[in-house]
Amino acid sequence: MTVAQTLKTPQGRTLAYHLTAGSGPCVVFLGGLKSDMQGTKAVFLEDWARREGRAFLRFDYSGHGESSGDFTDGCIGDWAEDSLAAVTALTKGKIVPVGSSMGGWQSLLLCRAIPDRIAGLITIAAAPDFTEDGYWASFTDVQKQQLETEGRVELPSDYMEPYIITKRMIEDGRKQLVLRSALDLPFPVRFLQGTADTAVSVATAVKLLEHATGPDMQLQLVKDADHRFSDDRCLGLMQAAVQEVLSKAADA
Repeated sequence: MTVAQTLKTPQGRTLAYHLTAGSGPCVVFLGGLKSDMQGTKAVFLEDWARREGRAFLRFDYSGHGESSGDFTDGCIGDWAEDSLAAVTALTKGKIVPVGSSMGGWQSLLLCRAIPDRIAGLITIAAAPDFTEDGYWASFTDVQKQQLETEGRVELPSDYMEPYIITKRMIEDGRKQLVLRSALDLPFPVRFLQGTADTAVSVATAVKLLEHATGPDMQLQLVKDADHRFSDDRCLGLMQAAVQEVLSKAADA
């Protein structure tokens, strides 16, 4: 296991990352909420990139994995700044973001921030606007009051310890929404979604597909796949989507 390198962002945060040299466009993996760059999908894609001689970047947002900061101090906008800082400092030319869950939202924010650098996009169980449409929309009056008075709400998770959702995360999330205004993705786009996902619904995937505009956009539903999307079948589908997008980007 190679030791992670570190990058100091313009905001003063320290991000841990692994960068694989190779031909471009650079594939950039964007992980989910409270996930890290050691996850199955990120490491699988890195191994693939090395075999194929492809440039690849995986990193930890601040408050995640090996990067600096506490998770409860962060928000969607902070992690968007981290993503942009990592891409700007560590990659050149075109990139292909691969965003998982919250990383799907982050990849869409990246597409909005640097549209000229995006060659294509892949998302897995993308969760755009989840702080508003998922958390806030489902909060009870008691939870909303708790958020106001205590500044945080604790939510159970199917996959790890409970999530601490802060008032700052909710309020900042409203500044990062991507489904309330035009979302043009003028490059090859592949959305992957499991039908057995209990964290992100098929309806969310369809909503994203219907809202976004672009000339080459597909949603692939995988029956019985869950939110992890990390068994051999799902990893193979993810790899195929990345290869297809890269091939189309090369032909463009």
